[in-house]
Amino acid sequence: MHPFELNPEAMARVTAKLGRPFMIERLEPSRTALIVVDMQNYFMAPGQQFETPTAREIVPAVNLLAAGLRAAGGTVVWIENLAPEDSAREWPTYSARYSPAGWARRDRSLKPDDTGFQLWPALDVQSTDLRVRKTRFSAFIQGASTLEQLLRAAAIDTLLITGVATNICCESTARDAMMLNFKVIMVSDACAAPSDALHAASLNGFYEFFGDVRTSADLLKMLSLAQAA
Repeated sequence: MHPFELNPEAMARVTAKLGRPFMIERLEPSRTALIVVDMQNYFMAPGQQFETPTAREIVPAVNLLAAGLRAAGGTVVWIENLAPEDSAREWPTYSARYSPAGWARRDRSLKPDDTGFQLWPALDVQSTDLRVRKTRFSAFIQGASTLEQLLRAAAIDTLLITGVATNICCESTARDAMMLNFKVIMVSDACAAPSDALHAASLNGFYEFFGDVRTSADLLKMLSLAQAA
């Protein structure tokens, strides 16, 4: 995955509207959660149905950000994409986009007893982290997961979105979070997509209307400043 830069025209429009290029200028760690979306073998391992090679490249950035937020007193949440029982009937508009064999493979791979469902082994998952299963692209759509309830109970209002794929589950989750009044930052070097073009289009589209797009280095610096304050 090549380095990403926000579209200068988009930055100019946001700056003209907001008065600065980013809405969120400081982080309150205790009210911040890192949301790591679908970093499972099904999306990362060679030969898997939805292998996204760039997802393996973002693991160091995800791990650094997770460690930094934990140290600052924040929350880390690992989202796991789950195929429920009778998934084709539960989600017919999506299963219709697969051949019967293709859907059967997806359905099998995203069951908890399959290796495809397991989190990528190089991820730094700690016992104090939260793990939430979801059944749709967005973790916030009604009935997809318990994520919103868990975050509200913990008084979390700011989300850092990472994971795979930028343009599908990460963006869907990030957009819905904003519309539920969470403050949202998509982390450009800790999200991965099947191509640079899809990654860039997703982040630029999100940035203009839904939330900020920052690098993991930007956020680690903000966390350091919050701890020093």
